[in-house]
Amino acid sequence: QVQLVESGGGLVQAGGSLRLSCAASGRTFSGYAMGWFRQAPGKERECVAALSASGTTTYYEDSVKGRFTISRDNAKNTVYLQMNSLKPEDTAVYYCNADLSTPRVRAGGKYWGQGTQVTVSS
Repeated sequence: QVQLVESGGGLVQAGGSLRLSCAASGRTFSGYAMGWFRQAPGKERECVAALSASGTTTYYEDSVKGRFTISRDNAKNTVYLQMNSLKPEDTAVYYCNADLSTPRVRAGGKYWGQGTQVTVSS
């Protein structure tokens, strides 16, 4: 079992930055691929970034490429999502997830956090 807790969401103006954190506990964090999803009102949940267990393979959804960066610190059992140049359309609840491979993470993953709200004002 893996428990995930997100933090770092909030209200920011367009063009600003936020860094989301996801702290993991339970099984060995370093063995899991990690991902960040978001869900805006009335829209389906989508994967915006994923990172392999080794940290060598990344995935970014097209709309966030060049603006968002996913990273991990295995010593702290934490995955981050650095979000720069934020736009109003980035407004959503952001969730982190974990599974044994990046494809599984992107497909939905086994373990989920409770989510953190990000609101970008214009």
